[in-house]
This record gives sequence, C-alpha cells and structure tokens, in this order.
Amino acid sequence: MRNLKMTIAFDGSKYRGWQKQKDTNLTIQGKIEAVLSKMTGEEIQLVGCGRTDSGVHAENYIANFHSKCTNSIDIMLNYLYEFLPEDIVVKSIEDVAERFHARYNIISKTYVYKINNNKFRNVFDRKYTYHLAEKLNLSEMRNAAKYLIGSHDFQSFTNMKKGEKSTIRTINYINIFENDGILAIEVNGNGFLWNMVRVIVGTLIEVGKNKLKPKDIEAILNEKKRWEAGPLAQAKGLFLRDVQY
Repeated sequence: MRNLKMTIAFDGSKYRGWQKQKDTNLTIQGKIEAVLSKMTGEEIQLVGCGRTDSGVHAENYIANFHSKCTNSIDIMLNYLYEFLPEDIVVKSIEDVAERFHARYNIISKTYVYKINNNKFRNVFDRKYTYHLAEKLNLSEMRNAAKYLIGSHDFQSFTNMKKGEKSTIRTINYINIFENDGILAIEVNGNGFLWNMVRVIVGTLIEVGKNKLKPKDIEAILNEKKRWEAGPLAQAKGLFLRDVQY
C-alpha cells in the first residue's frame, strides 16, 4: 500500500470549498476523488490539509491518499491533468512515509488575501481580488496586525459556534505588502478557525478605513464576541499559499 502526497492548485470560484458534501458535486475533494477512483479502480479517500470556504482558492493545497495502484507518478499526473476540470491542477505527487498525514502533521499554514486599492477594478483579476477604492491606511493596519501575533483566543475572529472546539491559535506573522495599489495581506499560523483569516482581513480593513484603531484589536480579542470584530472579507480574495510540515 502506497501513501501518496499531492500538491494541488485550484480556482475555488465555482466550488463549495474543499470538503466533499452530500448535497453537491461541486467540491474540490469530490472532483479529485472521483478521478482517482476511476484511475485506480479503488474507492479513494483523500485526506486534506484542512477545509476551505466556498470561493476560496489555493496555490499549494496538500492532500494524501492510500492506494495499491502501481502506476508511475508521471502516469498519475498525466491522467489527472487530462480528466480533472481546468480549474483544478495536481502539480505534484510523491510517495511518502506511511505515517504522513496531510492534516495532523502540519506545522503552519500561510494564507494571502489580495485587495485592489485603486480607483477602478481590474477586469482581468476581478474574480481573484477584492476591489476597494477607498484608500486604506496601511501604517495603521500594520500596527493593528501586531496585536494578533502570538497565541490568543480567537473566538471574536470566527463564525464557529462557541464551545465546538478550542479557539486558541497561534499567529506567527502578518505581513502587508503594497505594489501599485495592489495589497497582499499574508497571514501565517499554526492553524485557523472557520472564517478566521477572512475576519482578520475584514477587521484590518476597518482599521485601514479609520473606523477602528490598532489598540481596539486588543479589546476585540478580550471580548471573545464575533460582533466586536470586523465584517467577513469576500472569499474571492483569499488564497491558501503554502503548508509547512
């Protein structure tokens, strides 16, 4: 039995997220499992590195699966490239140790959120970038982000119901880059709650609009109430960039 690790890129625009669901076939996991099962003649079950929201994209999503298939890596990659939809690409496959688990072995994940902060939207990347014409105060946003670094209870930054599981997470860094009015908010942490990155971005945007002050982030964390934080940023601007093991 082989344990195979996959690196996947996908445009999540039309999908209901990564995780397979009973009421729809529009999930990334469902699409890939169907092709793998046909290729191997086995009922393949993919283990993903985590859920993604509807409409969220990935540059390097990691998954693994077990199979008795003896096909070479090249044959598998070519088969997947031919039969998967054009908005899903398996970039690599490798044989890994039996103990490797795409979710449990994660050290950290990196997400990037893209904002077009120019006057006009770009018609060519409008599906992958949130357009906001109001100029944001990047200095204040960077100051606010500092309050989120470290281990905190992020109950205020998730739409998950209280008590479902621990809401303590560790943010290692948040970087905010700007180039010709295009912002990239890079967030790295040991794990993320449901909607957590999008709420962080929505809150930082409120700071950038001068509706919140950087110091307010500390109070928002302490309150542990979702409505204290900013709105949920649109899904289309969010990308899973990398997973570290």
